[in-house]
Formats: sequence, C-alpha cells, structure tokens
Amino acid sequence: MSTTPTVTPELKALLRRVKLGRCLDTLPERLALASTGGMGHAEFLELVLADEVTRRENTSADRRAKTAGLDPAMTLDRWDDTAKITYDRAVWSELCSLRFVGAGHNAVIMGPVGVGKTFLATALGHAAIRRRISVHFERCDRLLKRLRASRLDNSHDVEIRKLLRVDLLIIDDFALQPMDSVDTADIYELIVERHRATSTVITSNREPVEWLGLMADPLLAQSAIDRLQSAAHELVLDGESYRQRQKPTVTDALDEPAPPRRSSRRRT
Repeated sequence: MSTTPTVTPELKALLRRVKLGRCLDTLPERLALASTGGMGHAEFLELVLADEVTRRENTSADRRAKTAGLDPAMTLDRWDDTAKITYDRAVWSELCSLRFVGAGHNAVIMGPVGVGKTFLATALGHAAIRRRISVHFERCDRLLKRLRASRLDNSHDVEIRKLLRVDLLIIDDFALQPMDSVDTADIYELIVERHRATSTVITSNREPVEWLGLMADPLLAQSAIDRLQSAAHELVLDGESYRQRQKPTVTDALDEPAPPRRSSRRRT
C-alpha cells in the first residue's frame, strides 16, 4: 500500500528560497495524485510548474486589471445569460473574439439605463487583459475632468499620450452630460489620433446622433463621431434592468458578520 509523500520543512524552505513558495498551496494534492496515479517524475514536475505558471498569470492579470480600472466582478464568466436582455449575439461573439482590437476597430455599446452596458464593456476589458492587451477603463465625466485638471499643472500632453498608447480604451457613460469646447477638443483628439490605430469601446445611453448635440463644436464633433462610427461594431442592448439581478439578498445580509457593538459607557 503506497503512502503519499509528505512536504518536509526542508522542501518548504527550498521552494521559498527559489521563490516557488506558492507551490505549497497545491503541492499536497499533487503529491497525492502522483502517488495514486503512478505519475512519472517528469510528468509530476510539469504539473507542479504548470500550477505555478497559472498562479502567476492570474496574479499578473488581476494586478493589470486593477491598474486598468476594471471592476473585478464584471467578467465574462459572471455575466448572467438568463437575463431578459436582447442583443445581437453574432456581434457580441465577434467582440468577444477581440479580433476588433487587432484590427484597430471600435465598439459602441448602447441601450437604456441598467441593461448591462458597463458590465459587457468591462468584461471585454478583462478578456483583453488576459491576452496581455493594454487596457484603460474610465467613466467619461471623470476622464474629461481629469484631463481638464491636467491643463493646470502642464501634464495634459502626458495624459493624452498615455491614452493614445493604450491598446483598448474603454469610455463608459459617454455623452451623459453636455461637453464644452475644451471637453469636445479632448474627445476629438483622442478619437482622431486613435482612429484605426488602436481600439476604443464606448458605452452610452444615447445614440450617436444625440452626441453631436451635446458637444460644443459641431465641426469637431462631426469629424470625431464619423471616424469612430466608421470603424465600429455597434451592439444595442434592450430589456429589463440587469442591476436588479445584482441586488443583495437576505441570505447575503445574514451571512455577513454583525458590526461590533459600541460601548454604552460614556467617555470621561
């Protein structure tokens, strides 16, 4: 009767010295598998190292997703496909392939409030991160406010260059509010300079024809939007509010630890 090899203190120390300490997370079960499955030495080593590669790739992807500004809960595998939301599945499938990023094309995701536009755009961002495509996600109003502030400390050109370099720029809630001449000029520069060189995903509650009326300079607006649309896949969502499916339940509340009680004694 074979016994599963144990992880000795010496082995633990050696793994940590060569920066493979995280292998200890799955090493016991891998040793058990090797013992019961008659696994060869090379096969076992390959399995353990594959675990470590996967761990490092996941850690790296999580770190880059956080830097990109992506919500960690909005990934493709967490999208509830049973939601009563209609959209063109063929267009969505094409976007999920990320071929549009390699081609320097764009995506415009439109629909009423709450149908999951931000979720799907963010999910595309996560998928791109996993393929080591650089991503930046930002809500439109915050992006424009940040660019406006950058003019005050002469960092505007630096900030614009960062946005131009990123492979996939995701601008959420576009044209929710009117844009003055400064905001319009920034949007124009981003869209025109990125045209067919890098990819932009935009989510909006409004249709492109409405965007024009919210931008201060009609000529810059028309030029920017025409370029954006000429290279864009359009995905239109409609249906019930997806946010209602994300509401906390009573069970969730009961599972949470109770907040600490405040002392009734008065401080003196």
